[in-house]
Amino acid sequence: MDVKGLLESFSHYFTLWAVFPAILGVGLYLTLKLRFVQVSQLKKSFSSLTSKNLESKGNISRFAALSTVLAGNFGTGNISGMAVAIATGGPGALVWMWVMAFFGAAIQYASCILGISYRRKMGNNEYAGGPMYYLRDGLGYKKLAMLFSVFAIFGAVTVGNFAQINSIVLPLQKMGFNPLYTSLAIAAMVAFVILGGIKRLSNFASLIVPFKALLYLGTAAVIIGMNYDRVADALGLMVRHAFGFSAAAGGIMGFSVVKMITTGFDRGLFATDAGTGIVPILQADARSDHPVMDGIATLVAPLMVMIVCTATGLVIILTGAWLEPGLQSTNMVTFAFSKGLGTPVGGYIVVIALVFFAYTTILAWSYCGEKALEFLVGPEKRKWFRYTFIALVPIGSVMRVDVIWTLADIAITLMLFINIIGVTGLSRQVIDSSREFKASLPVEGT
Repeated sequence: MDVKGLLESFSHYFTLWAVFPAILGVGLYLTLKLRFVQVSQLKKSFSSLTSKNLESKGNISRFAALSTVLAGNFGTGNISGMAVAIATGGPGALVWMWVMAFFGAAIQYASCILGISYRRKMGNNEYAGGPMYYLRDGLGYKKLAMLFSVFAIFGAVTVGNFAQINSIVLPLQKMGFNPLYTSLAIAAMVAFVILGGIKRLSNFASLIVPFKALLYLGTAAVIIGMNYDRVADALGLMVRHAFGFSAAAGGIMGFSVVKMITTGFDRGLFATDAGTGIVPILQADARSDHPVMDGIATLVAPLMVMIVCTATGLVIILTGAWLEPGLQSTNMVTFAFSKGLGTPVGGYIVVIALVFFAYTTILAWSYCGEKALEFLVGPEKRKWFRYTFIALVPIGSVMRVDVIWTLADIAITLMLFINIIGVTGLSRQVIDSSREFKASLPVEGT
């Protein structure tokens, strides 16, 4: 077996025997103990984004913090990742993505509470937080905290850099653009923002995230609306495939379901980042009046991301793009949107949205990698990560698609697994803090 095969096998079995049970176990435990916080606090999550909390500690608003989080979440995983998921695991993978996102949201909620609780104010007046801080300061797991930081840097390079650039280059190359020149132009655009720090990143994200989401979702909604009479059949196909009830699953039902579960969880992780630890890193500089409110505020993100992912998946299924031979990654999505609208304009909209999705994700992950390096070597040397990260951008344009996605999956699952150790160890603190916060709120109607 070659190196690529070994990496794919490791990713598959690690997801199946470690990530899948960890998310289900810890996610279910937190969901029950927190009384289905993903659903019960969703309304408060939306309303919290408009609160000013100007007197609270932190440098950016909750809306700016969420925009930064969504800058990382709204990436190629929502577009190219859906094509990879369906091509690899079939339509049923989308159902398992929802399962992962639902339980992952509870883990993310806990991560964000802990991230704010254990964040530290640095010498440059910025705050630093994330799994590495509550692993070290909350549990005393210094070596595990350092290991998480190493995996976060690996994730920033693979998930946040190579995978994003590669997904941009594929359709642009098909349109006649030179991959090297394209990647160099993107590297220059990345440098412009990340060299300005978290405030420039959050301000940019606040402007661009709503625009790119509306552009892409609006187009997907039009295609789904044009095929409304077949939406129920498409959803039924997803469910049948998810549990091995389709004729295609036939004699290999067991293998098919396992492949769909692992693919769905991998793509769900990649798309939402729920539970991986990236969100509390991005949120650490938010103005906060109580850690629980910051956990509540981030519940919006997994829901919004999964809506975009589901829209992508439905368009691919409704247009039959997933059955077309020879299509992979972004090219499958551009084909689906062009066919859905009946004009090449659909493909161009995907490319434009993809550039914005990937660009903001690159920015967000760069910040996470920088913060991880800061934890390891101190704030004085962290700036070198920015320059290294920018220099690595062109490499992703020439790497193989399957290799990039496999490396990205490994990085993000390793981050999640270590983060779950921290969340599990401090889960009692999260539960007690949530209950105390709820008890301190005025009773509605009084």
